[in-house]
Amino acid sequence: MIGTRVLFADLRTDALIDVLPVDGLGYDAYVGKTGSLRGTIPVPSAAVARRCMRLLPARTAVWLEQDGRIAWGGILWTRTPTTDDRGRASMPIQAATFESYFDHRILYDSLSATGTDQLAIARQLVDYAQAVTGGDIGIEVDPAQMSGVLRDRTYSRYDHGRVRAVLDQLASVEDGFEWLVQPWRDDAGIRHKSLRLGYPRLTAGSADVVLDYPGRIRAFAWPEDASGQATAWQSRGASTNQNQAAASTPLLSPLLTYPDLLDAGWPRLDGTSDYTTVTTQAVLDEHAAADIAAARTSRLIPEVTIGLAGGYPVPPLGAHVRLRIRDQVWHPDGLSARYRVVGASVQPPARGQHPTARLYLEEAA
Repeated sequence: MIGTRVLFADLRTDALIDVLPVDGLGYDAYVGKTGSLRGTIPVPSAAVARRCMRLLPARTAVWLEQDGRIAWGGILWTRTPTTDDRGRASMPIQAATFESYFDHRILYDSLSATGTDQLAIARQLVDYAQAVTGGDIGIEVDPAQMSGVLRDRTYSRYDHGRVRAVLDQLASVEDGFEWLVQPWRDDAGIRHKSLRLGYPRLTAGSADVVLDYPGRIRAFAWPEDASGQATAWQSRGASTNQNQAAASTPLLSPLLTYPDLLDAGWPRLDGTSDYTTVTTQAVLDEHAAADIAAARTSRLIPEVTIGLAGGYPVPPLGAHVRLRIRDQVWHPDGLSARYRVVGASVQPPARGQHPTARLYLEEAA
């Protein structure tokens, strides 16, 4: 990729360790799940091998720089020093976006909040993770943003909840929010990892990115998956029984249904979800309401593949795009619709070709 460099730095201090070439470089990022970076460092000599061995998994940050801007950031989790059957040495690597750090952090203390803005609770969880010795990896938290939605939450140290899972659970209730860790570089050249919170959704940019087919769009697909669709739902919480000698029963939400869909001819499709650490009825009911709302219709995530020739940037997560498609089969009358980018996967260029990016979209509100 023209104008691309991969920088390796100390995770806690961000002191630069090295800049090395990476072959077959591909990466992705998403709203709501961890993104990844993968590729192979060629190792032509023992000197380069020594440089590679300085890149320690779990304590090395990986920054992808394109034309001077930071396009991706995360943590190196695996490296594989390798020699093939022809004696050629290389080191495949895999990294995950900075959100993955919170998969490796556990709530060893009890935390509680009463009548607190949900975004403030999210920041409290991130601050907890970074307050202990060795826990601060430089994720910056803006204390000002609020959603106006107040929550009561208690997290018990006996549950050993992983910070990432607790954050996701807090965000996924009815009237929840979205979050990610945004890598970027300021005008002074300093790299940053910033916690981004979006209520009710994360957005980026003020103007729509217009994508045409034929044109910048190379290919498109409209996958529709009804395997998780439901017209009835009940969620289960923690056990309500404090007497270990008696039978244990979980807290249950009301059985929620969509009579309008059943009246319209849809079959009964049952769904359930488990929240084994939720002990409050109201909180469990919020989860159930959000879960059935998400399962009301089949899951449709349009995908468009765009070319990146000429330094064309990948639209950032949360950006709005205007798709204008006209083809002879699916859209002979033309399609003009607005979507939000919720995922992007950049593939390494094929021989003699420029790289491409696959964008994952959802309908804009």
